[in-house]
This record gives sequence, structure tokens and C-alpha cells, in this order.
Amino acid sequence: MKGEITIDKQEQKHYAGFAAIVGRPNVGKSTLTNGLIGEKIAIMSDRPQTTRNKIMCIMNTENAQIMFLDTPGIHKPQHKLGQYMVRAAESTLHEVDVILFVVDVSEKRGAGEDYILEQLRKVKTPVILVANKIDKLADKGKLFSIIESYTKDFTFVAVVPVSALQDIEFPGLVGEIIKHLPEGPAYFPDDMITDQPERVIAAEMIREKVLRATRDEVPHSIAVEVDEFKVRDNDDIYIRANIFVERESQKGIVIGAKGSLLKKIGEQSRRDIEALLGNKVFLDLWVKVKPDWRNKDKALRQFGYQG
Repeated sequence: MKGEITIDKQEQKHYAGFAAIVGRPNVGKSTLTNGLIGEKIAIMSDRPQTTRNKIMCIMNTENAQIMFLDTPGIHKPQHKLGQYMVRAAESTLHEVDVILFVVDVSEKRGAGEDYILEQLRKVKTPVILVANKIDKLADKGKLFSIIESYTKDFTFVAVVPVSALQDIEFPGLVGEIIKHLPEGPAYFPDDMITDQPERVIAAEMIREKVLRATRDEVPHSIAVEVDEFKVRDNDDIYIRANIFVERESQKGIVIGAKGSLLKKIGEQSRRDIEALLGNKVFLDLWVKVKPDWRNKDKALRQFGYQG
């Protein structure tokens, strides 16, 4: 009919689905997750095995909603916590619409990548190879041969080189992900960026600062539990959190001389939490000892890990 506006039905389509981000520890999965959604949700550290739980982060585009699951790095577990982390990561492979296999092109391919490829062969989920840290590759000419070493061993639906640290928006990667999402409405409101409660994200941000401040002196024997998360009448937020370590000597390291390191951890954590919540935060930190908690089912459940 004359005067009618014709709308392209293709433009009306909306897609929504889940994407798992997997890889060995310290390949940049959390950095990539934060970069994709434009917010700091997953904690970042140059220490391996930083992520312990599946953390869902939500990204909205004009025609899609993507739920990213940032998983713990798949590795050979050394304790019950490690076993839980690997189970959490591997179970995700069967629960999503597409998998992002992130590799660090600046490091030599090893047994860790080969093990993950073995797990990927067991599922029918489409897999995108994300070649990360191309900014650290001194000889860019080697990128093709590095990618080829993976593509000859596995059939990926796409290969996307990125620098999770430097790139912005990742249009190429996002476009490839959307190709494998089912058509459908959004699962979550547009302003929701994670399924994790605010107190959980606060605990993770505190743990990140402890990891950075203590380096190798207190590796991964750190757990953080938020005891109290209270919004006051003036909208300020009061948070009391316990930092757990496994030995008395580690407690002294975290506290530092005259409390100096704990004060630094608190100041850095507070800034990140305030940036996320948009409110002034009063942070009350305590350090406690729980011997060998990583091998105790009760402690794992207490800290949100199912032993």
C-alpha cells in the first residue's frame, strides 16, 4: 500500500545466549570479560588461578544480550579448592551456546592448552579461538603459525586475535559470538551487568587487592568473606569483611608493619567498590586464620565454594 513503511524483519531479530570463557590460568580471561562489558566485575591479577567461581557478566548490544561466564582456569588441581575450580570450569562447557577458548600467544603452547582441547572435543558446543595478548608478541609475523598450531588440531568456528588489555569494544569477537546465539528476548534488564550480589563482588575486589599486595608471600591461601553490608540512612555503605589466611605468619604479612599493608589494601579496595556502587563506602577489614581451609569441605562451603 502506498505510503506504508516497510521494516526489514531481519532488523527486528534479537538474540540472547550464554558464552563461556575458558583457558588455562593467567591467559587474560578476566581482563577480556571486563573489557567486553565495560565494567570491572571479574578480578584481575597476574597470579595464576585468580578466578575461583563462575562469574556471569552481562553485555547488551543493539540486537543481542550475551551472558559471559568467566570460569576458573583449567589446571591440575592441588587441593579440594582446585578440584572445585576445575569442575566449575569444565561443567560450563555443556551449559552454554558458544565457547571462547582464550590462549596467550606470547607464551608457548603447552600441556594446559592440549588438555583443554581434549575437553572441548567432548562437547558439541561451537568454539571460537581467541588469540589474546597480541600486543605482547614481539614478532607479529609469528601470529599465523601460532594460530595454525591450534586450527590443525581442532575445528574452530572462528579465530579472533585480540589484546584484552588494549582493545575497545571487540566488535569482531562480539559479532562472531552473536552468530551462535539463539533468537529470543533478553534474559535480564539492560542495566544489570552481573548475577553476583554486591557483597560477593566487594569480597572479590578485596581479594584482588590482597593478591596484588602480598605477591608470592601469600599465594592463594586467601579467602574473603563479607560479614556485613549495610546501606546507611545517608546512602553511605558500611562493609565489614574478614580476610582469611591459613597460617599465623601469613596474617602478619597481610597486616604489615603497624597495619600499613592492610590499610593500603583497604584504601585500594574501597576506591574500586565505590566506583562500582556509586556510593561512599566505609570498609572495615579484619584478618583471621583458618588452617588449611582449602582442603576442608566446611570452609569451602562457608566461602561459597562447594567442596
